[in-house]
Amino acid sequence: MTSDQIKNEDKIFMEKAIEQAKRAEQIEEVPIGAIIVKDGVVVATAYNERETTQQAIAHAELLVIKKACENLGTWRLTGCTLYVTLEPCPMCAGAIVQSRLDRVVYGARDPKAGCAGTLMNLLNEERFNHQVEVNAFVLEEACGALLTNFFRELRAKRKEQKKKEKLLELTGDN
Repeated sequence: MTSDQIKNEDKIFMEKAIEQAKRAEQIEEVPIGAIIVKDGVVVATAYNERETTQQAIAHAELLVIKKACENLGTWRLTGCTLYVTLEPCPMCAGAIVQSRLDRVVYGARDPKAGCAGTLMNLLNEERFNHQVEVNAFVLEEACGALLTNFFRELRAKRKEQKKKEKLLELTGDN
């Protein structure tokens, strides 16, 4: 496969990860989506579910890895590529290495927790027994916009709620 074909395929699959992120947003989860692909076929999809499940580890990457392992009947995801809309955090990067994924393709950089090149690169740490190929910034603008808009709206909702609470406090209406 040529590099142009790979780039085109990466964009197509990242669109599917974005679809997952939008599903998360619809249920008021942080819009991060992930898919795992093997031999050109999507074998698992997931999105963030931390708020829904109240589980700190319910990141899109961990959920999609679990589903892919179940669907493929193995914990070794060799030959698979993970597409995720946000750069993996340390926890997810560790799971990616441990599950032996071949590639990770991500959209937006995570300046606060990114461990696929931003803060550090756990996916290419030579001291580990497995390294992962990384392709960064695929559809970066679209992935970043999802997050930016989500948090902008969340801040606006919180500000409006505080105004309402203050008004109730001032008027004595409880």
